Amino acid sequence: MLNVSDINLSYGASQALWGVSLDVAPGTVTCLMGRNGVGKTSTLRAIVGQHPVSSGEIRLDGNPVNAMKPFERARRGIAFVPQGREIFPLLTVRENLETGYACLPRAERHVPEDLFELFPVLKDMLGRRGGDLSGGQQQQLAIARALVTRPRVLLLDEPTEGIQPSIIQDIGRVIELLRDRGDMAILLVEQYFDFARDLADRFYVMDRGEIVLSGKADEMDEDDVRRHLTV
Repeated sequence: MLNVSDINLSYGASQALWGVSLDVAPGTVTCLMGRNGVGKTSTLRAIVGQHPVSSGEIRLDGNPVNAMKPFERARRGIAFVPQGREIFPLLTVRENLETGYACLPRAERHVPEDLFELFPVLKDMLGRRGGDLSGGQQQQLAIARALVTRPRVLLLDEPTEGIQPSIIQDIGRVIELLRDRGDMAILLVEQYFDFARDLADRFYVMDRGEIVLSGKADEMDEDDVRRHLTV
């Protein structure tokens, strides 16, 4: 569904990505791992169109999206849950969810009921301001807001960062359920290897802006992966 081929990306004179290629298929979780600052978030920003690539190609269902603006990619089915959550603290939970309507046709502008089956805590907090939620609840809200857009590709940037263990388990359960539906491709950026190992069907490991290891989860050497995660 999503194919990233040999992309290069620079911030001014500093090159962040060097020939990055990866594939994300429906019904799978693909995990992109690496230390801080190696280019994981830059890869996601390139995919969603927040920063243009200088060369290479990004395709969705075989169709290039390089020339599309972020909102056009969202309409095509690419959703992004950024690191740090970036919910609107002064808006209610309901209003935060409704911001996902922007890329939807009018007939689809409603919150899917099954969203509250995935995140039951949110149903009881619809009238509360986003800023009043705990960090873990805000993370669940950020994922739910992305799911409002009915994505076909879901990009998650370190969803376990700063989250208590019980919520990490809940988020892992949701990712498993979304994967098992079979119609969504999930790209997970993560540093917490134990969390990723239990979810990933395929791994890509980055170092200094390049993919240095890749393979199916059952073919990867855990020691090799961990070596690229330690400082």
